[in-house]
Amino acid sequence: MSAESNMDIVDRPFHVPLVHRLRFTRDVFGTDQQVLADVLEPSGAGPARVQFWIDANVEAGNPQLRPQIERFFSRYRQRLQPGGELQIVPGGEEIKNDVQVLERMLKVFHAADLDRRSYVVVIGGGAVLDAVGFAAAIAHRGLRLVRLPTSTLAQGDSGVGVKNGVNLFQKKNWLGCFAAPWAVINDAQLLLTLSDRDFLCGFSEAVKVALLKDPPLFDELCQSAERIRQRDMTAALPIIRRAALLHLEHITQGGDPFEMLEARPLDFGHWSAHKLESMSGFQLRHAEAVAIGVAVDTVYSSLVHGLPSPVADRVLHCLQRLGIPLQAPNLHDTETLFRGLEEFRQHLGGQLTLTMLRGVGHPVEVHDVDADRMRQSVRFVLAFAHGWTLEFPEHEFP
Repeated sequence: MSAESNMDIVDRPFHVPLVHRLRFTRDVFGTDQQVLADVLEPSGAGPARVQFWIDANVEAGNPQLRPQIERFFSRYRQRLQPGGELQIVPGGEEIKNDVQVLERMLKVFHAADLDRRSYVVVIGGGAVLDAVGFAAAIAHRGLRLVRLPTSTLAQGDSGVGVKNGVNLFQKKNWLGCFAAPWAVINDAQLLLTLSDRDFLCGFSEAVKVALLKDPPLFDELCQSAERIRQRDMTAALPIIRRAALLHLEHITQGGDPFEMLEARPLDFGHWSAHKLESMSGFQLRHAEAVAIGVAVDTVYSSLVHGLPSPVADRVLHCLQRLGIPLQAPNLHDTETLFRGLEEFRQHLGGQLTLTMLRGVGHPVEVHDVDADRMRQSVRFVLAFAHGWTLEFPEHEFP
């Protein structure tokens, strides 16, 4: 009898039941605080233990936030109790570039005796959500994480996602995991103290997801760009909400929430964005890098994959009217930039797979890049960013 005949092989697929709780509020620590209290479910007879983590930039712009949290605990003291002191962490990409901050988070969780039915409520921008979320995901194999995103980028995109991580080896999110948050609360009040720079650049991800999945949303973005630039919340909030719901739909209905396949369709424009961030020493905001990446891949899609040039032109002008700069100090260094293609491939695994566009709402997966055409696309975006009058280059369809 051969050795093979004695083998016993069992392959059994299974699905993990998860619930993604997404809430939209106007004033989560004011008139809408019941929404937050309701997602913090007590466990057993005792009150739920809740530990708050706040982005330092958010606290600086919201001096009333700490007393509001204290009043929140006082109002719901029968069912909630603080799980240790309120914690403040560095905002922006700084928190993701220092793994010692990650160790500090774990020590705080341990000192407070948090367990798997305790809650970590994190209030901040996308980088803080990523880092605190990663710490919460690996402590006891998962504390209950509640995200309160405070940027337009995080509310429309990353804060709704299932990714957590920090940077390592000068690479974006090299250390990380997939873990669904217990709940996400998108609160309009938390956006009001954002700088214009951070408020506006976050809409790059809304442009991206609209190009991939929702032509009417892209039309609305183009029509509302000037109002959004003026921070008209009646124009901005519906866009953020729709982008968040599209992201949620992709995660819960797209069939690949933890990105086990080679393609990552929501990462249109991201192969260069991640590299541009590291090339800038992370001085470039993630959303600013995404805007540039979307612009470059849009032009490339027009040159190589049949995207009509008037559509590509409209994308670039939409980003411009939103007030998002389309240039970076090292964008011209295409030799270094193109190393991002291999780093992106490694991050996905398998063969290189990029998403490009044949039309708005018509993405296409590709596995190779015409380097000359990509350089041409970069040069075109740089010229556009400098305000030069240009005609779109000649198409070269496969």
